[in-house]
Amino acid sequence: MNFSASLQDGILVIQALDDRIDAAGAIQFKDRMRELTQTASDRVVLDLSRVAFVDSSGLGAVVAVLKALAPYRKLELAGLTPTVQKVFRLTRMEQVFTIHDRLPLPLRHAN
Repeated sequence: MNFSASLQDGILVIQALDDRIDAAGAIQFKDRMRELTQTASDRVVLDLSRVAFVDSSGLGAVVAVLKALAPYRKLELAGLTPTVQKVFRLTRMEQVFTIHDRLPLPLRHAN
């Protein structure tokens, strides 16, 4: 799984560069995200604008990253494509995650 990461105004922004998060890459996704989130930033935003497909294993991997960051750090999502957004809506995960339409984010800190 390929990512780019940058620190923007104290927010760690990670962009998934692959077009799928599925069973074949879920473990690699979690491992790589664990590496990237070692920074001290309390707010982490995962940009999924290049991801066209997420299956249940991929969704589970995203949730696992959220749990690994908790309780004092937040994982937010941005740029969900319509197909990925539908998966989050059908599983009611939009109630668990803060989801932004796109980057750049408002320069406010999430509570």
